[in-house]
Amino acid sequence: MDLCLRYKDVTLGIELKVWREKKKDPEPEGLEQLDSYLERIKVDFGWLFVFDRREKVLPFAERLGTKVATTKKGRSVTIIRA
Repeated sequence: MDLCLRYKDVTLGIELKVWREKKKDPEPEGLEQLDSYLERIKVDFGWLFVFDRREKVLPFAERLGTKVATTKKGRSVTIIRA
């Protein structure tokens, strides 16, 4: 896990991935990784940030987006693409 924030009763697990030139979309791998991390810290919700660093992509404002996905083990993950 790239970042684990704890404040009082709240724990947030955050995974960061970079989509580089000539590589496949890192979202599936990130979801799988984050799922196992969330299991270890005993939370059912996390965040996955995917930063697209490829050369020929839409401008930042056009590609910025969020969605919610469910991992194979049933955890909810908010995915933010930038």
